[in-house]
Amino acid sequence: MAKILIVDDQLGVRRLLFETFREDQHEVEMAANGVEALRLFESFGPDLILMDMKMPGMNGLETLERIRALNRQVGVIMMTAYGDIQNMEQAKDLGILCYMGKPFDLFELRERVGAILKAI
Repeated sequence: MAKILIVDDQLGVRRLLFETFREDQHEVEMAANGVEALRLFESFGPDLILMDMKMPGMNGLETLERIRALNRQVGVIMMTAYGDIQNMEQAKDLGILCYMGKPFDLFELRERVGAILKAI
């Protein structure tokens, strides 16, 4: 069982991923924005973070930069509906494991998460 942090400003996406990964027997927490994500990151200590790129206030890249200042090792999957090449390159430089486009295929995401967690 792994600890997974879901960071997305859309409640529906957070709930779907929460239920999916809880069903897979993982411990899951949710954050609606970057500030909540940073607070939960420190108290929850996730093994993997699934984070939206576009969020109001502190976006996914800014949140990732702050997380990397605290921990260079935690796995991060970035999710985005916007294919901004510059942001993708910046996120890769910050060590994300992969990108998932939105809308994502839940089965593919579940499979990818499973493979990542086995490798940790």
